[in-house]
Amino acid sequence: MEKVAIFVDVQNVYYTVREAYKQNFDYNKFWSEATSGREVVKAIAYAIDKGDRKQQEFQRILRAIGFEVKLKPFIQRADGTAKGDWDVGITLDAIEYADQADVIVLVSGDGDFDLLVNKVRQVLGKRVEVYGVPQLTAHSLMNAASEFKPIDKALLLV
Repeated sequence: MEKVAIFVDVQNVYYTVREAYKQNFDYNKFWSEATSGREVVKAIAYAIDKGDRKQQEFQRILRAIGFEVKLKPFIQRADGTAKGDWDVGITLDAIEYADQADVIVLVSGDGDFDLLVNKVRQVLGKRVEVYGVPQLTAHSLMNAASEFKPIDKALLLV
């Protein structure tokens, strides 16, 4: 049975899906598609922790589906901008778990991950599936992937 490791950039998915479709990503449908006929060796959802109840309920849902949830505190800068990305954490975990998996699934449209995807494919010899909103996913990331899987109406909550 093919082994899969899944890494989800929750903030990126939330904002790109909301911008493109004015709806929410359906993590249950995604899980069914990404894990069908596969053994999950690791599944991590990376999120920002603002400490509100709605987010905590969402995190419980992710855990119930099968994700480990990694949280980083929300940081509000003095100039009003916010910080809270997981790029380095996702990269380190994907490289760490690549040796245990046949396929790496990355859910993000962030072009910064093209370096990771190329490394995992070319150096580690793994297949990488990237899920992203087509019009909001970096072309460099789509091109780096073994397979780009569009987040479209089939993966949205109705």
